[in-house]
Amino acid sequence: MTFEQTALFAIFAAVFGLFLWGRFRYDIVAFSALMVAVVLDLVPTKDAFSGFGHPATLVVALVLIVSAGLVRSGAVFLITRTLVDSSRSLGSHIGLMGGIGAVLSAFMNNVAALALLMPVDIQTARKAGRAPGLSLMPLSFATILGGMATLIGTPPNIIIASIRQETMGEPFGMFDFAPVGGIAALAGLAFVALIGWRLIPQRENGSGNSEAQLADYIAELTVPAESKLIGKRLGSLDKEAEQADIAILGLIRDGKRRYGRSAGAVLQADDTLVIEATPEALDEFRTSLSLNFSDAARQEKLTAAGEGLEVIEVVVPETARINGRSAQALGLAWRQNTVLLGLSRQGRRLTKHIRQTEIEAGDILLLLCPRDRGADVTEWLGCLPLAERGLAVTANDKTWAAIGMFALAVLAASLGLVYLPVALGLVVVGYVLIKVLPVAEIYDHVEWPVVVLLGSMIPLGAALDSSGGTALIANGLIDLTAGLPSWVVLTVLMVVTMTLSDVLNNTATAIVAAPVGIQMATALGVSPDPFLMAVAVAASAAFLTPIGHKNNTLVLGPGGYRFGDYWRIGLPLEILVIAVSIPSILVFWPM
Repeated sequence: MTFEQTALFAIFAAVFGLFLWGRFRYDIVAFSALMVAVVLDLVPTKDAFSGFGHPATLVVALVLIVSAGLVRSGAVFLITRTLVDSSRSLGSHIGLMGGIGAVLSAFMNNVAALALLMPVDIQTARKAGRAPGLSLMPLSFATILGGMATLIGTPPNIIIASIRQETMGEPFGMFDFAPVGGIAALAGLAFVALIGWRLIPQRENGSGNSEAQLADYIAELTVPAESKLIGKRLGSLDKEAEQADIAILGLIRDGKRRYGRSAGAVLQADDTLVIEATPEALDEFRTSLSLNFSDAARQEKLTAAGEGLEVIEVVVPETARINGRSAQALGLAWRQNTVLLGLSRQGRRLTKHIRQTEIEAGDILLLLCPRDRGADVTEWLGCLPLAERGLAVTANDKTWAAIGMFALAVLAASLGLVYLPVALGLVVVGYVLIKVLPVAEIYDHVEWPVVVLLGSMIPLGAALDSSGGTALIANGLIDLTAGLPSWVVLTVLMVVTMTLSDVLNNTATAIVAAPVGIQMATALGVSPDPFLMAVAVAASAAFLTPIGHKNNTLVLGPGGYRFGDYWRIGLPLEILVIAVSIPSILVFWPM
């Protein structure tokens, strides 16, 4: 081996070792490795930061922003609120949620897809009286599987398409992964829905309870003049209320609270529904029925004037300015451009409009205010902020516009009319213009550690390839499988890649394994495409550990899992993925 090869192998060994150790953040490790390689002249100075402008890096960042826009527009609620039902059997629920998760993760980042559906799954488990751990791991695996089917579903696919373009002059298209990744995903979904969930250890965990401890607020929602609910009885909304996990407490008409729950009351324009709900459930219910906040006029002014809104939660101490006064009397709306959305008061009944209710020490307030003004409003009120949990207001009037923009971009990229990064960039611009995403919020949705990881590892992977290092690895695997059929060699590559992905970041695994696959194909004198497809599937199929994929890490705590729980369902799933992927690759991407 040359000095360059030896040094690069040593750097990669150190990087992978530090990844496994987990003592330092993976982005810091990767960037440090890049700097060392530049200092040792293993990576040319002019190429040191080329990875940060690489199409793969840009697409990953843009997909995360677009995913946030789809959430904010209510596109995801549109799907989940009509399909999820707590009365279904566990197997049916897993099959349905897994299917939704797989479809979503095919067209948006799979981490974002899980983040959207996890609260829905936990809420459904709580309603059904079962442990969330029985369904969270299958949901995580389903979102990972779904990402295999398209170019933008998971970062490894994006990376592999870019590597193909660099080596063969043409990238994989949007749906080139679908024949193999789609079949693997369908087989995997069937397994987790029918068999896999039965292999999860059943133990008591506190995840459902911890998630349920979110504060319930008394809030008000108003029936707009153009609402389809006018003429219906209040009791007819019970089904939607149950789906959103809220309680309808009563009705306010003409400024007066009607007696009891008023389930038989016929709804009129400007009626105010009094409900009890968590902030997330409140927004879901408002979005599903196209209701307004009680102070809709103020909200519209805030939306039109600013760069977005934020929802904050504050606790009222004895010394607070608002203690002993109502939001209306204090002039909260006109003094601070802030709307009181909800009030949590130890379950005690409220008889007035929330904005007219006298606030007491110990109350928890749910406030809607201009973006980045939360701290100022909290200080002015003299209240104490609760920990942020990413609360946002769904722009449900822009749902179809957001869906249409995204669908058009995917179609244009699929037909080769527009370069994918440009298509996604145009979607981001469109979301800003229609105010689905505020300008100030765009960069908040980019997972910068992943960007740094990609930007650092891509030049290192290129250096390993140009130095002949990947050729050495490929030749070693070929020697190991000498005399065996090509499909056996392909299987060995999948097993090795899948093993690496279970203990390393799947992005880093793809960067290293893809060039090795190309070298193996070249040495065998066959097409590189089946080897790249094998790497694409294997790099994403990380099911044995909670550290192999971020989705597995996300459900570790809420599901109450232990490290060793994953392999029980993950090992047979990985064997199944290999078993269905190899024949599919040989059929759709012949050697």
